[in-house]
Amino acid sequence: MRMYDLIMKKRNGGELTEEEIYFMIDGYVNGEIPDYQMSAMMMAVYFVGMNEKETLYLTMAMANSGEMLDLSMIEGVKVDKHSTGGVGDKTSLALTPMVAACGVKIAKMSGRGLGHTGGTIDKLESFEGFSTGITTEEFIKNVNEIGISIMGQTKDLAPADKLLYALRDVTATVDNMSLIASSIMSKKLAAGADAIVLDVKTGSGAFMKSKEDAFSLAAEMVKIGKNAGRTMMAVISDMDQPLGNAVGNALEVKEAIATLRGNGPKDFTDLCMTLGSCMLQAANVAGSHEEALQMLQSVIDNGSALEKLADFIEAQGGNRQMVYEEELLPCAQLIIPVYAPVTGYIRKITCDEVGICSLILGGGRETKESVIDLSVGIVLDKKVCDFVYDGEIIAYIHANDMEKAEICKERLLQAYEIGDEKPEPNDIVYGILK
Repeated sequence: MRMYDLIMKKRNGGELTEEEIYFMIDGYVNGEIPDYQMSAMMMAVYFVGMNEKETLYLTMAMANSGEMLDLSMIEGVKVDKHSTGGVGDKTSLALTPMVAACGVKIAKMSGRGLGHTGGTIDKLESFEGFSTGITTEEFIKNVNEIGISIMGQTKDLAPADKLLYALRDVTATVDNMSLIASSIMSKKLAAGADAIVLDVKTGSGAFMKSKEDAFSLAAEMVKIGKNAGRTMMAVISDMDQPLGNAVGNALEVKEAIATLRGNGPKDFTDLCMTLGSCMLQAANVAGSHEEALQMLQSVIDNGSALEKLADFIEAQGGNRQMVYEEELLPCAQLIIPVYAPVTGYIRKITCDEVGICSLILGGGRETKESVIDLSVGIVLDKKVCDFVYDGEIIAYIHANDMEKAEICKERLLQAYEIGDEKPEPNDIVYGILK
């Protein structure tokens, strides 16, 4: 078998077999197939596409290119959740304790963020002493005993995906539906969960800008997961403005805690409840959406969801008291109000601009070596559809550097569009695929 022949076959519209795809992925990971040939194959796939079988074979070949996490020692159905990401997306921080408090086992691998804010791991490190650098044995023990554990992704998890993504990133072949879906799902399948719930974002702050593309990607990933023998559900949710009010690591942790107390922003709470319902149904713990919502509301009302977060933090070396005393979490030295420049309805908040503001303050990474300031960020006081008066506070900047705060303030004002007509509100959830 020769890579040259496979490139020509795909270029000419042919269907690659399972054996050919495994040969290609194994050869590339082992250094036997050079970058220039794999680049040519990615470009052929970009233009010609892959069918359902090819996409599944590619996903499984990437998943099997490294360690496949064995979670068979964990009792019950193991559920994982994945978000395609956005601004203010702290969903895992509130969602996983809620679901675990309902009796579902959450075994999750997460990464660090590269961009406007940290990833789930960075946010969790707002808790003093918390670590995701735990062994697989500790990971499994925590899930069995507490019902939840989150560990950092190992370098041995789907190494083919890391290599391929780096190549696609510099050869303009990222935005192909099969390649995106197989990239995400290879890591999820390698992480070993029985059921996977996806949160696919759409809007100005999402990778998928249109609802049609988001639904297509969700359908592709659900199909891959089912063909691989997993229980799958996907929620398509709005990211046309930041999720919730807080953007920034410790600020998002505080908002997640408020949500577990029953005091979170409506859009964020609604999304957590929808995703949580899907996770309970996927684990066969709830028979209907209504039953699942009642269970989730119950663990918020009786405090067991908040307690579960504290247990999880403590089990991984963190200070559980910080869950109950939020003033112990990192706090910025400066809190600067931002005032509306005119009277009217907030018609738009450009997600990416708010994200860049967080990055300017130090809340994200421009390179892998960047050190995150966990205390900084933005808290939005007014959001789309709200009416504001000239001079009314619309947001607060949490900063440790006045110069950076002034730059952030200028950009944040540009992110807001205020006009005379009230816009139509977006739903936080556009649909659910099973």
